[in-house]
Amino acid sequence: MADGIIVIGAGGFGRETLDVIAAINASTRDSVWDVIGVVDDAPAEIQIERLRDREIRLLGGIDLNRELFDGTHYTVGIGSPGARSRIAEKVEAWGALPAILVHPTAVVGTRVAIAAGSVVCGGAQISTNVQLGRHVQVNPGAIIGHDSVLDDFVSVNPGAIVSGEVTVSGGTLVGAGAIVLQGLAVGAGATIGAGACATRDVDPGTVVVGIPARVLEKHS
Repeated sequence: MADGIIVIGAGGFGRETLDVIAAINASTRDSVWDVIGVVDDAPAEIQIERLRDREIRLLGGIDLNRELFDGTHYTVGIGSPGARSRIAEKVEAWGALPAILVHPTAVVGTRVAIAAGSVVCGGAQISTNVQLGRHVQVNPGAIIGHDSVLDDFVSVNPGAIVSGEVTVSGGTLVGAGAIVLQGLAVGAGATIGAGACATRDVDPGTVVVGIPARVLEKHS
């Protein structure tokens, strides 16, 4: 019997997560997940229309569905690491259970550990001995090299490459098409801009852009 799951977030990644769930169900003899619906505090009208077109129920805001979360699996389909962290803390305090979702077309190597709440999208490649922390998002086409560690609430956007033996600390966002070279360390809460190439360690709370990546700003 399929387990019920709530998707939090009606935006782009929320609907991509629905695609991951649909692909998982299609790849098995019996469905793994039964989508109860989508929760979003302030969905845009176009997002409402797109969910309606897919015949997915929009359940309303997070707080309005507090009782529904108790004992139910969920996933946060929101790209912002900070927002994802706050929401996960809230709903897990209500008894919600974070699901692990891996698209069947993702390539996952040996000795890979994927923690609760993480989503790996179609076409992603995860090499051997990689560790993904809680609520990590690996977007379509992203590559995670061997022996890398991505801590909790890291987002790796489409087409980004995290090379081997890289440590990415919690709450970091690696932008679309960005590259982090071998053996580097990226500090907590950093942002590597789209298309940037990090050739040296990135300090916590730092936004880096360009090739080679240079500091654009730093948050305290």
